[in-house]
Amino acid sequence: MAKYIFVAGGVMSGVGKGVATASIGKLLQSRGFKVTAIKIDPYVNVDAGTMNPTEHGEVFVLDEGTECDQDMGNYERFLGVDLPAINYMTTGSVYESVIHRERNMEYGGKCVEVVPHIPLEVIRRIEAAIKKAKADFITIEIGGTVGEYQNVLFLEAARMLRLKKPKDVLFVLVSYLPIPNKIGEMKTKPTQYAVRTLNSAGVQPDIILARSSVALDSKRKEKIALNCNMRQEDVISAPDIDTIYEVPINFEKDKMSDLILKKLSLKPRKTNLDDWRKLANISRTASKPVKIGIVGKYFGTGDFVLSDAYLSVIEAVKHAAFFHKRKPVISWINSEEFEKSDKALKSLKDYDGIIVPGGFGSRGVEGKIKSIEYCRKNKIPFLGLCYGMQLACVEFARHVCGLSKAHTTEIDKDTKYPVIDLMMEQKALLKENRYGGTMRLGAYYCRLNKGTRAAKAYGKELISERHRHRYEFNNEYRDLMVKNGLVVAGVNPERDLVEIIELKDHPFFVGAQFHPEFRSKPLDPHPLFKELVKAAIK
Repeated sequence: MAKYIFVAGGVMSGVGKGVATASIGKLLQSRGFKVTAIKIDPYVNVDAGTMNPTEHGEVFVLDEGTECDQDMGNYERFLGVDLPAINYMTTGSVYESVIHRERNMEYGGKCVEVVPHIPLEVIRRIEAAIKKAKADFITIEIGGTVGEYQNVLFLEAARMLRLKKPKDVLFVLVSYLPIPNKIGEMKTKPTQYAVRTLNSAGVQPDIILARSSVALDSKRKEKIALNCNMRQEDVISAPDIDTIYEVPINFEKDKMSDLILKKLSLKPRKTNLDDWRKLANISRTASKPVKIGIVGKYFGTGDFVLSDAYLSVIEAVKHAAFFHKRKPVISWINSEEFEKSDKALKSLKDYDGIIVPGGFGSRGVEGKIKSIEYCRKNKIPFLGLCYGMQLACVEFARHVCGLSKAHTTEIDKDTKYPVIDLMMEQKALLKENRYGGTMRLGAYYCRLNKGTRAAKAYGKELISERHRHRYEFNNEYRDLMVKNGLVVAGVNPERDLVEIIELKDHPFFVGAQFHPEFRSKPLDPHPLFKELVKAAIK
């Protein structure tokens, strides 16, 4: 019988439910079980594609084209798998399905109600996901924080599933234990309230993952156990660490996988975490730095920096750095600073490599173009991703091909030289204001040209990569740009769309129309990121 592990969060958002869910899956996978994972987002948005990255974080894209929460990326990276669309749901998508079924008379004329039909649809999707994966375990992260109105129906679905399968369902609460500066003592009361709030939804946690800046002491464990109706060994310490790849190792210090198997009446199995321990050790001990600057605009949120806007890019850099046994030192560079002063561009020489990632809109775009030009002229290793690749083409057209007014029509609809232009099928969609889920999304093939840096990096001719964009390289300018030295390293074989560009006589200058960061795994770093870091080290 398949086993279900629900993961909820207490006290505050951003407590680390996604990494905890991924880590639990990794531990079970290391014991020989087949594991899949689901994320439930409590948003009315049908998918994450219309969410602001500075509010919600990165939009991750699956092979099937589903725009989803960044935690789906964590699951894929930890489990080393590619997850299907059925493994992601939002409040909006669940309601949409129920309404669609009601319109098609699939409820046989019954009165369709929020309860039980919405929770039953959630359960249907969970069971469809575990059936599709043929998995032994499914970990289900319930987004939001216990006590919010938005995720009550998902907790209800979890309660109903446990009622249906009492021996196969487990609940984990990831809760935060603050240490107020003026008090200097770790406080358990917020977690106690979180558990009681969960109890009010008919759910008792089987395990508490106690997040804090430091490890829990026995006194705190005893206090939580007594007040939350559980044993001390059911409270797992989850202190802050340097890299997320140490999390599964930390959990095992409290024998978490043994605890899960025991609670679900499963026989213990041998654990094989050798490769993961090596990775965690490198991430912890690597001392020689490689400095990578990320030039973007999705960093500011009030007085704080939201690195989650480029989470997969950051992790892909880390994977490549660890592969080369280097310590990744990643810096955020606001492209708007380069628009204020050309002198600021000289700061790029402080980095071993520069990435211009994906994005949308006009803010900071000229700063990005200036940074790309500086990298090209000063031989600084450069990787452009999606929008970054497009702007690299704009820069090349302006300053090498002599098309001084070249631009992308995303920014300048009337540009004389539209080297990047809206895809034909997108024009009709935008005219009808159809934005959600309508970009070129998901996995597409790219055929690499022999002898190129990209072909050497991948080691094969045909690759598959994930996309998320509306604008493309305009093939009308292809011959001109190739004549001036631009190398078209790869194209989509079905539509002859330019997918990868690069430059000769440069340590590393590559632009990819797709998002290679979505494919990178800690134990299998992406080839383009490996090559970027390799060039950066040199």
